[in-house]
Amino acid sequence: MSVPDYMQCAEDHQTVLVVVQPVGIVPEDQFFKIYKRIASVSQVSIRDSQRLLYIRYRHHYLPENNEWGDFQTHRKVVGLISITTCASAKEWPQTAERFHGQKEVYSSTLYDSRLLVFGLQGEITEQQRTDVAFYPNFEECSDVEKRVEDFVESIFIVLESKRLDRATDKSGDKIPLLCVPFEKKDFVGLDTDSRHYKKRCQGRMRKHVGDLCLQAGMLQDALVHYHMAVELLRGVNDFLWLGAALEGLCSASVIFHYPGGTAGKTAGRKPSISQPADAGKRHRPGALTANGISADTSTEIGRAKNCLSPEDIIEKYKEAISYYGKYKNAGVIELEACVKAVRVLAIQKRAREASEFLQNAVYINLGQLSEEEKIQRYSILSELYELIGFHRKSAFFKRVAAMQCVAPTIPEPGWRACYKLLLETLPGYSLSLDPKDFSKGRHCFTYSGPLIFFLFGALTLIEKKEVTQSLENYTSKCPGGMEVITLPDGLKLPPVPFTKLPIVRSVRLLNLPVSLRPHKVKGLLGQNMSTASPFIYSPIIMHNRGEERCKKIDFQWVQGDVCEVQLMVYNPMPYELRVENMGLLTSGVEFESLPAALSLPAESGLYPVTLVGVPRTAGNITVNGYHTSVFGVTSDCLLEGLVGVKTGGCLVEVIPSLPRLQLSTSLPRSAHTAQPMSKEELSSTVSVQLFNGEMQQLTITLENIGSEGIETLELTSKTVSTKEKVFGEFLSWELEDALSHLPLKPGQAVTLAVSIKVKLDFSGQENLLQDLNDDGISVTGLPISSPLRQVLKPRPETKPVSSESGKAEYSHIKVNKQNPL
Repeated sequence: MSVPDYMQCAEDHQTVLVVVQPVGIVPEDQFFKIYKRIASVSQVSIRDSQRLLYIRYRHHYLPENNEWGDFQTHRKVVGLISITTCASAKEWPQTAERFHGQKEVYSSTLYDSRLLVFGLQGEITEQQRTDVAFYPNFEECSDVEKRVEDFVESIFIVLESKRLDRATDKSGDKIPLLCVPFEKKDFVGLDTDSRHYKKRCQGRMRKHVGDLCLQAGMLQDALVHYHMAVELLRGVNDFLWLGAALEGLCSASVIFHYPGGTAGKTAGRKPSISQPADAGKRHRPGALTANGISADTSTEIGRAKNCLSPEDIIEKYKEAISYYGKYKNAGVIELEACVKAVRVLAIQKRAREASEFLQNAVYINLGQLSEEEKIQRYSILSELYELIGFHRKSAFFKRVAAMQCVAPTIPEPGWRACYKLLLETLPGYSLSLDPKDFSKGRHCFTYSGPLIFFLFGALTLIEKKEVTQSLENYTSKCPGGMEVITLPDGLKLPPVPFTKLPIVRSVRLLNLPVSLRPHKVKGLLGQNMSTASPFIYSPIIMHNRGEERCKKIDFQWVQGDVCEVQLMVYNPMPYELRVENMGLLTSGVEFESLPAALSLPAESGLYPVTLVGVPRTAGNITVNGYHTSVFGVTSDCLLEGLVGVKTGGCLVEVIPSLPRLQLSTSLPRSAHTAQPMSKEELSSTVSVQLFNGEMQQLTITLENIGSEGIETLELTSKTVSTKEKVFGEFLSWELEDALSHLPLKPGQAVTLAVSIKVKLDFSGQENLLQDLNDDGISVTGLPISSPLRQVLKPRPETKPVSSESGKAEYSHIKVNKQNPL
């Protein structure tokens, strides 16, 4: 044998092998549909007997493995089920001939066979044949399972007859010497009459009969024969067959101790049937029933007497494997014995001893293996290490199998299989694909599309450059995004963003420019006090990072205006980093992000980057993170997943759009700019020099440069006098003409004429002239600016225009007079 069966387990020694193969051209999907139904008949209760026959099915089996059937009978093909299609009677002779040719392949070991014919109708199908079943199509074949059960019973009858024939001690008859294929040349010319030769023949036959008893459900008899075989073969140093007898003894003991099987959940093996109520009325040993089949006469006491203990099972496995190791041609037998022992140890929770068997299996030389066989071997070793809880070792061999899939000697590398196996190694190495695991301190791979390879922290500077160049080459053919990748086997790969290219250290929302900031009119403040929530003092201060990030900021943004967020970023790469399409990720309101592109110098240190956008609706907006495009990979980086990022809050209120008003005057600007007296006032200073009693006209042009209409205009004046030397009103105006142009639509302008008249009283003021020369006289309009923003509220057309400052609203425009002396 050259190809091991890595799925072998101890209870397989109890099964009979049936091969199911297609004859001629059979659709693959239809073949495996029927094969699955056939394989469902995995155990059959024999009529008029208390025994079960277990069946192991294979749709592919090498004939050379069949030659080892005398060494271990469960390797012998005893049943053949052929599946074929036949459309007409003319094709039937050729189909029957192919079936007979297929039987010839396993003729030396075959007990019985069946042919299932699909598609043939007519007189031929009416012929009653035991070995052929006809069906009109693959759907109308309801009795397939029943025919398979009848077929298995016929196999059992042949098996039982062979067991009885070889178990009977016929004195005087010469016992044949059973051999494995590579031994036949060694026994040519030996003295067949020597005592040593006869004991060898007896020992091997006892072992063979033990196999037949185990297959036939005679567990107690099998234990007895195995014990006798061990004594006979040990006496003549027949180590290869002694190892087989010891392994048979282990298998029978495993079946007794673990009736549910050792192959795991996939085996689907049922526990042994319980003892019936009439167990005391069993037939005496050797007696036959009506159908010529004797019942199993063993009892639980008898089994326990000859059965190995769980600890002895492992010791005998070790001894058997050591004997197999003496023969280089028995490498497959040795490897399969190691696998069987590991499965038993896994049930016994003896992981360390199981690892010793697996370590031995690694170094077993099986000769020249194909690349596919190497991949299968490493994959099974990985699964067995996983079975005993050695997750890291399992990942190691799975990675070896993955690398074998793309070995240089393979003409067509299996990249998909390599990719799938590498994904399965990640848990064993405590690696994760989930970006949430970054915050847990676990290593994390970053991938995009077919690429899964970017372990940032473990790469040297040269490796970082090589990997990023490869990444750019891949993404030029297949751009990487933030989509969830679903593999064919159902595994879903979550998107992993490039949060370290660049690294963000802080995020800060910026207030609007001074000229664009909204302010509530004082007259409306009292109206909002009644709706304000009560203040509750608590001495308990709860510090929560998530709450700190989501807390509301004390300024507002305005719908339709450009808003800014400043990020402090760092480029950790040893070369210039190009970041394309960098913008904000928000929630709460409709937000138009205006992407930016930047180029960060190598190892730049903290570098300020301002990202901008325009909120299109009003409400509360939360800045959740940012998106980037680096090396062709698009990433959505959320702030909650970033470690060590400082932020003063990311929630801000967006108020509805406000009108924007631009002021221009007919007078020249003053060289001296007065400071606003409050945060609601913005200054636009003009300068004029007049004599006492002189009057001059000031033209003020108000232009609506925003997107909202202005419905109300209110003008007031205020005299600022620090020395109380100015008396009377300096400014006068008429609003009727200006109000007639309201509402002022976007893009429209209105002109307002203001008269400036100087009226001073010089009586009794000796030093007034000098003071006037020192201080001068100026007229300053407050709070008009360019641009100036106020909040508008709709006003009914019938509402009278008020000039009283105490009734000012968001939609009012105030013009104040300031006269410092």
